[in-house]
Amino acid sequence: MSVMNSQLNAYRQTRVKTASQGKLVIMLYDEAIKQLGYAAELIGGQSKQLDQIHNALVKSQDIVTELMAGLDFEKGGDIAKNLFSLYMYFNEKIKEGNMKKLSDPLIEVKGLMMDLREAWASILPQVGDMNVANNSGVNIAG
Repeated sequence: MSVMNSQLNAYRQTRVKTASQGKLVIMLYDEAIKQLGYAAELIGGQSKQLDQIHNALVKSQDIVTELMAGLDFEKGGDIAKNLFSLYMYFNEKIKEGNMKKLSDPLIEVKGLMMDLREAWASILPQVGDMNVANNSGVNIAG
């Protein structure tokens, strides 16, 4: 690993470890959107790079699972329940895209995640920085 890559990874890890919960959710969405787009692009390409497609989709599913685990059903009420159902749907569509090597389910999930990400980004300034996040179980730093 080059010095530049090492420094970049250190920066990413620090950014993740010091992010507020709201910012961390946005970072999770950003990474899932990136991985879904990458996998959909590879599926639509000439040469199917199955290992890279699979890895990108597993990362996406890990992120969705982390988002599910972070839901607070006591404080979140119906919103948390609805998000949980939506995240379950995301995982099913990602699994479908991975097993059948279809880009359409991935593009659908990516679009929905982009909408959710924008919703989070729009409310974050209104609620301020929530508590500093604990270490996440998903490595989005790289």
